[in-house]
Amino acid sequence: MLSRKKKLLLLKFLSLFSIVRGYNILMIVLAQYLASIYILAHDLPLRKVVLDLDLFVLVAASALAIAGGYIINSFYDSEKDLINKPRKSMLDRLVGQRTKLSAYFTLNFLSVILASYVSFRAVLFFSAYIFGIWLYSHKLKRIPFLGNLVSATLAITPFFVVFVHYKNFETVIFVHAIFLFLLILAREMIKDMESMPGDIAQNYKTVPILHGTRFSKRCITALVVLTLIPANLLIFFFEVGYMYIYFMAAIGFLIFFLVLLWQSHSKKHYVWLHNILKFIIIIGVFSILLIDVDLVLNRIR
Repeated sequence: MLSRKKKLLLLKFLSLFSIVRGYNILMIVLAQYLASIYILAHDLPLRKVVLDLDLFVLVAASALAIAGGYIINSFYDSEKDLINKPRKSMLDRLVGQRTKLSAYFTLNFLSVILASYVSFRAVLFFSAYIFGIWLYSHKLKRIPFLGNLVSATLAITPFFVVFVHYKNFETVIFVHAIFLFLLILAREMIKDMESMPGDIAQNYKTVPILHGTRFSKRCITALVVLTLIPANLLIFFFEVGYMYIYFMAAIGFLIFFLVLLWQSHSKKHYVWLHNILKFIIIIGVFSILLIDVDLVLNRIR
């Protein structure tokens, strides 16, 4: 049997893991490595990519900065989350605000220290990224449209650092990035609809609050329609191996998503819509393997 002190420590660890959304960070780390192996450095031997110490450091620095970003976001949104996510909020509040700030500064410091191993430019990049996350959490997220754009941009930024590391400027990479960016932006706008009660209570001026849910649905519909463009380009004009199956399935899911979007009218419906987009993104990470199913075996040397 665990003692009371050990149980409390375990609960606090689970609370911190919930705050930093450890499962999301693990998914981002996996996506960075798969993108490096299959897309960004596809011409290099697998062993050279996996054992690339600079890549490992950049991915680790990204994970620490993202974890810090989740903490500072939770710090500023603690009151709003009590309304929108009461169960999760009760777990998160086991870690005090002072502890959150200490963890935030520690994680960011470690991120920059790790980046210094790679280069001074990496230090500047992560310093700017950390500042951008803070500015978004403190100010920009309250600004309609701009907050959504900045959030989506910050979400894909960790892939940009890996992209720069391998200096791969192939067009297919930008098309992949546009597809992901539009999906994330649509998800951010769904999240605004999902969190309206807390946003109203905290005087957040989001798109659905200022312009109504119908206008938000029109914006989301436009984003989803735009997402179909890079999806079709990747199917018909670029070599993506068997990953075309994923993009065809994604188009089907997105059409289904639009049907549900215009029938939705409650928080429960918006949560489902949010989860559909999240599912498409997560499956997309694993579908990178479909670019060449024999690639791993052929490149082990």
